[in-house]
Amino acid sequence: MAAVFLVTLYEYSPLFYITVVFVCFLVTSGLVLGWFGLGVPVILRNSEETESSTRVLKKQMRQVKNPFGLEIPHPSAASVTKGITLTPDCLEDCILTCYWGCSVQKLHEALQKHVYCFRIKTPQALEDALYSEYLYRQQYFIKKKDKEEKYCQLPEDAQVVDFGPVPRSRYPLIALLTLADEEDREIYDIISMVAVIHIPDESYRLSCRILYQYLLLAQGQYHDLKQLFMSANNTAPSLTGTPPDEASTDRSLLEKVGLAEDESELHEENSKDCVVCQNGTVNWVLLPCRHTCLCDACVKYFQQCPMCRQFVQESFPLCSKKEQDEDESTQIFTLQNMTNEGQ
Repeated sequence: MAAVFLVTLYEYSPLFYITVVFVCFLVTSGLVLGWFGLGVPVILRNSEETESSTRVLKKQMRQVKNPFGLEIPHPSAASVTKGITLTPDCLEDCILTCYWGCSVQKLHEALQKHVYCFRIKTPQALEDALYSEYLYRQQYFIKKKDKEEKYCQLPEDAQVVDFGPVPRSRYPLIALLTLADEEDREIYDIISMVAVIHIPDESYRLSCRILYQYLLLAQGQYHDLKQLFMSANNTAPSLTGTPPDEASTDRSLLEKVGLAEDESELHEENSKDCVVCQNGTVNWVLLPCRHTCLCDACVKYFQQCPMCRQFVQESFPLCSKKEQDEDESTQIFTLQNMTNEGQ
């Protein structure tokens, strides 16, 4: 029947049209069968083809040690009139310098001067770059690994209750952390950290928080420290936050009805928080969305983030395979020691 149809078509149609119809048939068949991989469900392809076709670029990372840390212990109590409490956490002796009402333009010009002119590794270097475009300055000496809270406040004679409407020309507070000893500046790649802190006032009551953190390197670069978005099941429900006697009572009640789970099983479940397989430890950061939600086994199967569906341009691991093996061997060694002690 097909042969008769082709003969009839050949007699009444030019050869060109037969060729066009045949080519269109081949292209349509190729699209349907997934030969070109355009809009074809993944289930039509085998796992090896899926893995190779969806592999994303692995971003080359360089591990550096950051000697600076800064936290806001009581953000709800901070205000321009009442001041703010900061908790530095540094690996070496450092100097914390706070600049109230720093010019936004001058700060970003100072960051560019760190790249093209001179290195900002001391408070004086930043002040020279700012041209004294700030309202008030406070300075504290921070001892190594000292987490003592530091209280910063504008003087009463400054008579500043707000920094104007948004967009503003001044940041409420800039915190600069620099290494105190010259020898430490030669050891670390990161020589200073600039934190831009928002403090609520009468004009803008957004809660107190760190807006930006810039890490300044000795080589003349600076990096904007970004937050990673972890999967929501990193913390499982537990009895923490309640008094010990109440927690033990609640657990005994759960045990009576057979609903209590073993703590080791809970810990094991919490550590396996891949959003796809729910069986592997999250280790991969997806860019540019910065979601950290995939384990080593699942990351090779995704071109889109499973949480926000944004296309993944690059990805990098939180820790290498060697570090994971070392952690596992350490845990096994500790478990063996606990077993031997129990015997």
